[in-house]
Amino acid sequence: MAPKMTALLSALLLAAVGVDAQAASTMQVDLDKPSSIKSAAKTIAANLYSFYHGAEPGQTPGILPGPPPGGPYYWWQAGAMWGTYVDYWFYTGDDTYNKEATRSMLFQAEPPVNAYMPVNWTASLGNDDQGFWGMAALLAAEVNFPNPPADQPQWLALAQAVFNTQVARWETQDCGGGLRWQVEHTNNGYDYKNTIANAVFMNIASRLARYTGNATYGEWATRTWDWLHALKYVDENYNVIDGGHIPYNCTDLNPVQFSANAAMLVHAAAVMYNYTEGQTQEKWRGHVTGLVNRTIEFFFPEGIMVERACELEHRVQCNTDQHSFKGYMHRSLATVAVLAPFTFDTIVQTLRTSTEGAVSSCQADGTCGFRWNTGSYDNDVAAGPAGQEMSALAALSTMLINQQKVLNGPLTNMTGGTSKGDPNAGQRYTGLSPLKPITTADKAGAGIVTILVLASFLGSVVWMGMGWSES
Repeated sequence: MAPKMTALLSALLLAAVGVDAQAASTMQVDLDKPSSIKSAAKTIAANLYSFYHGAEPGQTPGILPGPPPGGPYYWWQAGAMWGTYVDYWFYTGDDTYNKEATRSMLFQAEPPVNAYMPVNWTASLGNDDQGFWGMAALLAAEVNFPNPPADQPQWLALAQAVFNTQVARWETQDCGGGLRWQVEHTNNGYDYKNTIANAVFMNIASRLARYTGNATYGEWATRTWDWLHALKYVDENYNVIDGGHIPYNCTDLNPVQFSANAAMLVHAAAVMYNYTEGQTQEKWRGHVTGLVNRTIEFFFPEGIMVERACELEHRVQCNTDQHSFKGYMHRSLATVAVLAPFTFDTIVQTLRTSTEGAVSSCQADGTCGFRWNTGSYDNDVAAGPAGQEMSALAALSTMLINQQKVLNGPLTNMTGGTSKGDPNAGQRYTGLSPLKPITTADKAGAGIVTILVLASFLGSVVWMGMGWSES
């Protein structure tokens, strides 16, 4: 054989081996076979759990490592993770993580209030953070996740506790309504009324209305939507922006669009469509249609999800939180497809194409990347890998949507939901004392204190400078 021919065959052989090796290292899933989907999801679920250490001796149940510098994750993301595991159980039937999910969601609720406001997290507690845990508990009620022991808080009551503590924070004196981003006045962001805090509140309110049949929850969901629309946080084209600041009466609109905001709102709107009747239902149908169309157009270019605010063409500048957003969108849209069947075909096809992209980012061992539109694993782990795993797990789980129990829609207390509620849950919370208006006496007192502190400081400087220190 001629030397050139031998070299060519060798090159082709090496190339073939390389292709085979790459294929072997890439996760293989047949999205038309539930068994294949479940197998892949099980692998990713185990990989995600490897980043959780709360079940280990001496560790805190329920949370991921963090916040920085102790780890990349904030408290809320663990609540989102347990919600992802609840959905994983519902879609696949795998109960491997149920016991720890229950233990974690009860532990982090923190008695006696049991409203997901642990004292240890007060310094960074946002209404959205609390709400993500509340949504996980509410999901548990909607899918009949095994109920906690009778002497423990129940899933529905936990969600009601979150609603009750948040509705008490709704204020009309600033920006005409809405929740602030942060819970306590000592936190950075207390002067920001953002979409995510209010979208999560609306999400919980709408789902409580549907589950319990209590119209008051539905009224709050509608009030929240109207407020968001009036401030143009949701514009006439159904773009969903991030928020505005109280000193500007919330008119300094932050135009950035994050998928988590849209995901919470389209889910809530679909719940309201499903819950209402007549002309009111038709109104919500219009909102669902607008949100679904714009959400898919904006966040699913070429059918595969992209977190466009930070996932840029030539670089990724998404933080740890934003690395998990794709999962919330997939889970929300899957529920929308069931609650508002006129969206089903469009959503399911979009989710399938996007899930194909998600799978292409995963290695055979269940390690998944952030970019889903490159066809390979991107090794993006700088911001922590749990968000990527959550998103891929959510995408695969929702590919099992064509089960009758899923198509029947989330349960209510009239359709088989067994979780027990408490309409007064969470009302024992008092929180930190709010800031009082500054009076003339306060200003005078502050002036005296300032003079005394300054005099003391100057005295100490002189004392040390003159060598009067005894050291």
